[in-house]
Amino acid sequence: MPSSLPQQTSALVDPATGRALPAAVLWDMDGTLIDTEPYWIAAETALVAESGDTWTHEDALSLVGSDLLVAARVLQERGGVRLGRAEIVERLVGSVSEAMAREMPWRPGAREVLERLRVAGVPCALVTMSYQVLAARLVAAVPEGTFAAVVTGDQVSRGKPDPEPYRVAAERLGVDASSCVAFEDSPPGLASAAAAGARVVGVQSVVPLPQRPGLSRVPTLEPVDLTMIAAVAAGDVLDLLAEA
Repeated sequence: MPSSLPQQTSALVDPATGRALPAAVLWDMDGTLIDTEPYWIAAETALVAESGDTWTHEDALSLVGSDLLVAARVLQERGGVRLGRAEIVERLVGSVSEAMAREMPWRPGAREVLERLRVAGVPCALVTMSYQVLAARLVAAVPEGTFAAVVTGDQVSRGKPDPEPYRVAAERLGVDASSCVAFEDSPPGLASAAAAGARVVGVQSVVPLPQRPGLSRVPTLEPVDLTMIAAVAAGDVLDLLAEA
């Protein structure tokens, strides 16, 4: 999609505090903006069942945030799926795409924070290990201009937890990753964003996100506003899970 950025004549600031907003906000998709993990788990389980094996909830959780070709290999080795990796990925993506077409499962607060950033003129990028066909469904469900760049799993050579996806996103936006804030829900995603140099916010979803130095955490996106994003961009660590 077009990677043109909003025209900015000066640094953007949070109107409530006057603190600088990040150069961009980088968003994971599955589990962070939309609750599609149940769709992926159902697709994986169905594939394994066709092979006469069992796919446990723990097996499914181990793949959250992974590159799809890596997930396909695990489904072959651990789930006994007797298909090629490309065919496994095609089946998974097709199943999830159909489910997203029936219902876009937004996570609490996701649409609201995306709209705040769009109105404020802060560029956003979607950085997902899902493939382009799935990302396109999400992009079509939000106002035009919400995402200035999209990076998908079929556009990179090394998926999360490698930093490549987030580095590519920052490059497409024309900013340095270290000047960005990234939102992620999985350990591979957190590792990818942090390795790229971004300030990272963990959004609790299906996989527990342990407390660690430098990691901000939120239970959902509902409490996330421009003031919080500016604080994280400045280096503050805001751990709302620890406060709960």
